[in-house]
Amino acid sequence: MAFVTRREGCPLGAVETWIFDLDNTLYPASCRLFDQVQARMNEFIAASFELSPEEAQLRRRTYFREHGTTLRGLMVEDGVDPHDFLSFVHEIDLACVPPDPALAAALAALPGRKIVHTNGSVPHAERLLQHLEIHGAFAGIIDIVAAGFEPKPALAGYNELMRRHGAVPATSVMVEDMAVNLVPAAALGMTTAWVRSELDWAAAGAEGDHIHYVVHDLAGFLAAAVRAGASEANRPVLAEGRPR
Repeated sequence: MAFVTRREGCPLGAVETWIFDLDNTLYPASCRLFDQVQARMNEFIAASFELSPEEAQLRRRTYFREHGTTLRGLMVEDGVDPHDFLSFVHEIDLACVPPDPALAAALAALPGRKIVHTNGSVPHAERLLQHLEIHGAFAGIIDIVAAGFEPKPALAGYNELMRRHGAVPATSVMVEDMAVNLVPAAALGMTTAWVRSELDWAAAGAEGDHIHYVVHDLAGFLAAAVRAGASEANRPVLAEGRPR
């Protein structure tokens, strides 16, 4: 089963804006690509502060837990230049992430605007979208820079996305692997879809009532939305404009 419905939100056939996280959402966490990012973070921290690999890893994990992202912790606690950090940590090998033809086809057929909302950078997102052969499906990217370096689940990025793209929460769906990042989306009135993985830290808060859909297969979930949209478009309409 591609997905499970926990509670009703905006009907999938009526969605006008689709908001997607990037890492571990538009590609499976099982690729372990983010392991490379975390290793690069450890290298950056170790080199910047003359720490052992173990000390660097501990600082990374502590900052992630206390500040939402390692970058935010480095900025607040250590005054690190965020652009230097982002450039360094995203120098990774994408070979472990195979293109997904089913996902590409579903995105291409999916009605509505598609936007990426990531705690990473625009260059990282653009590179990944090109690699996955899905870049043409997206109308824009809201990254950590656009959010004023306030990472999800802080509201800055969500508000900037709505301002820049005119997204209406009631007809928007946010798709994300970190359950906690869906809390503000639901509070704003968006429908939420949690992409489940084997990562324990991504599941924190997943039992909350802010999640509408639990997604096991993103391509299958989006294909269902495409079918729902086609069904809605083909419904007969009475003379006064109401569906039969």
